[in-house]
Amino acid sequence: MSFSHLGLSEKVLAAVAATGYKEPTPIQDQAIPHVLAHRDVLGIAQTGTGKTAAFTLPMLMLLEQGRARARMPRTLILEPTRELAAQVDESFAKYGANHKLNVALLIGGVSFGDQDFKLTRGVDVLIATPGRLLDHFERGRLLLTGVELLVIDEADRMLDMGFIPDIERICKLVPFTRQTLFFTATMPPEIQRITEQFLHNPVRVEVARPATTLATTAQFLVKSGREDFDKRDMLRRLIRSAEGLKNAIIFCNRKRDVATLYRSLKRHGFSVQALHGDMDQPARMAALDQFRKDEVTLLVASDVAARGLDIVDVSHIYNFDVPFHADDYVHRIGRTGRAGRSGTAITLVCGSNDAKAVAAIEKLIGRTIPYMDAPDGAGAASESGAAAPRSNGGRHHGDRRAERHRSHGGATRQPQRPAGSVARIEEARTRRMPQPPARGRNDDGDAAHLPAFLLRPVPVKA
Repeated sequence: MSFSHLGLSEKVLAAVAATGYKEPTPIQDQAIPHVLAHRDVLGIAQTGTGKTAAFTLPMLMLLEQGRARARMPRTLILEPTRELAAQVDESFAKYGANHKLNVALLIGGVSFGDQDFKLTRGVDVLIATPGRLLDHFERGRLLLTGVELLVIDEADRMLDMGFIPDIERICKLVPFTRQTLFFTATMPPEIQRITEQFLHNPVRVEVARPATTLATTAQFLVKSGREDFDKRDMLRRLIRSAEGLKNAIIFCNRKRDVATLYRSLKRHGFSVQALHGDMDQPARMAALDQFRKDEVTLLVASDVAARGLDIVDVSHIYNFDVPFHADDYVHRIGRTGRAGRSGTAITLVCGSNDAKAVAAIEKLIGRTIPYMDAPDGAGAASESGAAAPRSNGGRHHGDRRAERHRSHGGATRQPQRPAGSVARIEEARTRRMPQPPARGRNDDGDAAHLPAFLLRPVPVKA
């Protein structure tokens, strides 16, 4: 079934044909007609199912009539991260090739002046992260009273990042009569409350059970040592032994672990780049661009890369850390197995806390993830690449003494002094020692020596 039956205009259909897409995905097939009918839509679909095009394509058609006014955008799309916002911007550039629309991107890490200049010209489509959008609003540079269509994308990620109060505020700033499109992969209670508050009689479009994973992704667990050093060694062995590895995203829970793992893989000769929230925006976009163009094979990332990033052909996902929240697992492994391709997701598990997190994930996705055998390889190698003991990496001083003891045939070696030095040392020590006070008798028991003047007789007057 082609896109032609969805009711899209000729301009939009021509742009879709130019991109090479022939058939709509289930979420696109069910959501687009309701959007064109000006209905509120609650879309629930697993990541990688084409949700972006499900609201981008009908928006282009709805915007063919009308004109933007200065500082009053006609449509507003809210995204949780800068990368997702930039990706939606690219989608409008691709699908809107036949439309003359003004699109503005409001994200952090970019000059306020450049963004303000675009708002002054008038914006048909405003794509923003909640924080930067409210910054412009509070400066008096933006009016939201002209918004006709509001899109809230990756709503569950908004919840995780603490944006729900901002979302509630923004929804109260836009007109009550606007059309709202709400897309999410999971439906926790907080998200359910927002949909009941701000959506008006929405059409529920659910193409998969919430929090399900793609059937094209093979999922495995592998046991690893507790220490980060052991986990890094296991990860290197998994990467080297992987079959058909074209590229891979490696997820860590913490930004500092992303930096540490990136440096480790770099030292061991892997083609790798890092991506986390503390990087400035140009560096983040450059890292993504290198990975998309296959200039690097591995991308070590925090969960900033787990939601919605459209990197079509990722062959492997490695969870260096089991995610804190079970929902994040669904989004992480959703970066592979996209668009009908096969993919592999491997999670490193160590300790009872990881086992509890895995149990929560299996309960959420409704399936058991099997363990795989660890790849063959030598024991933990040093971070410098040689199988040598670590330098002060958790080793006690007693261990070093034991190594020196073994290296000298089991006998502890005492330091040797030059000949004749012992006597000199003892003589110097004697000179430094305090002398005992004079006593009435010497050490041999004889009377002490008295001066001669004390032995002279003293004349006494009669």
